[in-house]
Amino acid sequence: GKENLAKQILADGSRQGEGALVVSTGDDAENVITDYRDRVSGSNNIQFGVVDCRAEGDSSSESQPGLYVHHVSSPGDLTGIGIGITKCLESLHGGGADRGRVALISLSTMLTYTDRETVFKFCHVLSSRLDAAGYIGVFTIDTGAHDEQTLQVIKQAFDGLVEIRDTDAGREARILGLTDAPTAWAAI
Repeated sequence: GKENLAKQILADGSRQGEGALVVSTGDDAENVITDYRDRVSGSNNIQFGVVDCRAEGDSSSESQPGLYVHHVSSPGDLTGIGIGITKCLESLHGGGADRGRVALISLSTMLTYTDRETVFKFCHVLSSRLDAAGYIGVFTIDTGAHDEQTLQVIKQAFDGLVEIRDTDAGREARILGLTDAPTAWAAI
């Protein structure tokens, strides 16, 4: 549910004229683009970028107006990912997207390639860069795949947290860290 929620947050921004960027550590750019187009069908002038972390080589392209793709050879190449994000944000800005949203899916994959301190530093720098660019960042992590210490280290890089849980009534979410107390669980 985390990946779907992250993509819905981006799609909502695109429908409001914001730019959107997905950093994908699992799906290739073509699948991400197809999924995103389905989510924003009917919207005009979409400015969308993808950093594909599972591709061969290291290259960038603008295959269609408003669509920017950067390929990185591994989810562990944090320097290449950072370069791709910068290039995509520059292209989105050049296309008129002064504000937007970025989803990084998933930090868990990055953590299989590199240590938590390095991923924390990457997230901390990226969060600051997104804030300066007027973009909101949404990062996903599989909490069941990591020990509590790793989760605590990674959480420190972010302003807030959206927790998701499955109940008999369906999927619910709550927000922590952006207000004085956690929000109530709400159906999503």
